[in-house]
Amino acid sequence: MAQRAMAPFSSYSFEKFTLDELPLQRDTWIMDENYIEEWEEVWLKSMGGDEHASPYEVGYITRVHIAKVTSAGADISWYPNTHDRFHEVKTFLPREAFVAAALAYQYEKRVSVFVKSDWLRKLHLQSNSIFAMIDAVDMTAAIKSGAISHEKVIALRDRLDEFAGRHPDISFISFADSLLIKTNWTAGMVHSGVTYNYRPEALLYLFQELQTLYRDTLGLEIYGVFAQGANEYYDDPLLHISASKNHISLNSLGLPFAQIQIIEGTARSAIRAGTHGRVEIYMDEDLFHSLQFEDYEAKTSWPNASYKQKLTSEPGSYYFGDCADFVKCLRKP
Repeated sequence: MAQRAMAPFSSYSFEKFTLDELPLQRDTWIMDENYIEEWEEVWLKSMGGDEHASPYEVGYITRVHIAKVTSAGADISWYPNTHDRFHEVKTFLPREAFVAAALAYQYEKRVSVFVKSDWLRKLHLQSNSIFAMIDAVDMTAAIKSGAISHEKVIALRDRLDEFAGRHPDISFISFADSLLIKTNWTAGMVHSGVTYNYRPEALLYLFQELQTLYRDTLGLEIYGVFAQGANEYYDDPLLHISASKNHISLNSLGLPFAQIQIIEGTARSAIRAGTHGRVEIYMDEDLFHSLQFEDYEAKTSWPNASYKQKLTSEPGSYYFGDCADFVKCLRKP
């Protein structure tokens, strides 16, 4: 692409922003840096009365909110889908990925932020994950009472082998009383061949199948803690198993697991304090709000409690209830 003859947004018709000047908690559009020149040119034509010039047809937008700007960059909420679900993903825009930002202030209220192409491409094409930690209820008491035999534990393992074989898009790592689940999704990007394939509702139906499995093998109920997070491994598979078979990597950062532990610990404290009772599902707020409910208003009164998030200083919430209550609210396929 040819070099520009002048600095971008030199016209008085644009209000320019540095990264530190970006408005917080407002609808903001992120665009590839390659569209700066065309975006400005078409806006100027539109402002000049050209009825055929449409700046909204230039490039592709990524919808975000800027939550906080730091010396390293900006904490952002990214919305890969707002058409048929409210899907929010908290992520980070490094300062070095920021290129420029401007607003056609007499015509538009949303600031357009132009970023490095490779950062934007990675955002849309990297694998993200949904994680769940499933635990058997009252396992310690069952062991002490002699209700859990070696044969039952082996039967659980064998049934999980069969179960995992029917779900190749999900990774399963099991202990005698716990099960870690991970499934990947991508946001997709135009002209990339990668599509949006986020379906968190499937894990609730999966949980119901696991309830039956644990009842049949151990005679115990289960509960699950659910959260989502980025992989930072771009497009690596669900699992890495070393050639020697004694090293397993989930190809993920540990942050979502820490989030799950914090939610579980907070819920345990709330149960002991009598704040709320024991239930089957505890779910991070971003994952909960992304679920497709038949009646969206049902979410407004759903039981929830606060907890301290790992990634940000802002307090978070987890939503809780029995799995059947979640499932009956889901939009029918």
